[in-house]
Amino acid sequence: MLSHSRFEKLRIPLSRCFAVILGLFIIFSTSKWQENSFTSNILFLMGCIFVGIAALGRLWCSLYLAGYKDSILVTTGPYSMSRNPLYFFSLVGAFGVGLVTETLLMPLIILILFTMYYPSVIRSEERRLLSLHGEKFESYCKNTPTFFPKLSLLKEPETYRVNPKIFRRNSFNALWFIWSIGILEMIEAFHETGILPTYIKIY
Repeated sequence: MLSHSRFEKLRIPLSRCFAVILGLFIIFSTSKWQENSFTSNILFLMGCIFVGIAALGRLWCSLYLAGYKDSILVTTGPYSMSRNPLYFFSLVGAFGVGLVTETLLMPLIILILFTMYYPSVIRSEERRLLSLHGEKFESYCKNTPTFFPKLSLLKEPETYRVNPKIFRRNSFNALWFIWSIGILEMIEAFHETGILPTYIKIY
């Protein structure tokens, strides 16, 4: 049985580190698109839509994972459409948060960082799942896309048993994307009132 790889162990601390660095950059910069209210409003609206989809999607994934994780191979609900729906919705949410900054540079940076690191995490996790579940996981891989969901494959059980404590804890993680919108709006207000200085304007 394989233990968690270095990529998996570093996933959360590295994600938080990137978030802090990007957050500091956002604190001292503003969007050049704010000079065009129509464009900035469109970017903000699109960002909110992506964040909403991501929050609901991560809650959905958390419901199916709560109490199971590696103990059984979850292949229903969002996991019937994609082998990594949690990461898919995380990317959608992070991309949405980038758009909420009313820039194109921030979501582009987020997309680049994700594609540089997370494919290695996914490959590492799938090697571990293969060691745990063998032929069952091989069959699952043959019929289910790695990342982008295929809606026609959706299968949902009539009932599903979960651990409510784990689901509650995971739910807070899913809501971070929504809370990020409020934080970014507060930062924007601080820029407009002069509480926070602006050193750079970005597209």
